[in-house]
Amino acid sequence: MRRPTGPGICGDLGIRIDRAGRWFYHGSPIDRKEMVCLFATMMSRDGQGVYWLTSADETGTITVDDVPFLAVELFSEGGGRDRVVSLRTNVDELVTVDAAHRLYFADCPQTGEVVPYVQVRDGLDARLTRPVYYELVALGYEEQFDREKLYGLWSSGTFFPLGRLTDPD
Repeated sequence: MRRPTGPGICGDLGIRIDRAGRWFYHGSPIDRKEMVCLFATMMSRDGQGVYWLTSADETGTITVDDVPFLAVELFSEGGGRDRVVSLRTNVDELVTVDAAHRLYFADCPQTGEVVPYVQVRDGLDARLTRPVYYELVALGYEEQFDREKLYGLWSSGTFFPLGRLTDPD
């Protein structure tokens, strides 16, 4: 998405999403899940990594500490290469893990841990909660690619490595 321009640009809206997925307005928590879910439908991220909320009348930036969503529930159908994994976010969006909604890992700058994420939409991602990640790992198995043994899982016809079982040459 491109950076919005034109009338109705309000600058910083005073909304922040913390690392735990909690939403705040000028430091006060937004406790109504319905309001958070509505705001989430209006969210986008531009090519510079800036998060935006866009309504019919105005557009403004918000602050996101890590990513805007958390993957809080896992659904799985089938098995092996025919498995389809879907995740529900904390704002009740369902995303099927596939080539367009990839699992990926990134280093946490605060802890140095490797953290699992999934691409949700419009440059917006969700961090997998620890229980969801453990459930995902339990679904995985070994696959051989070239001379490398990987541990991962298939979803929607795409293999997603979760870890390396052999050292690369």
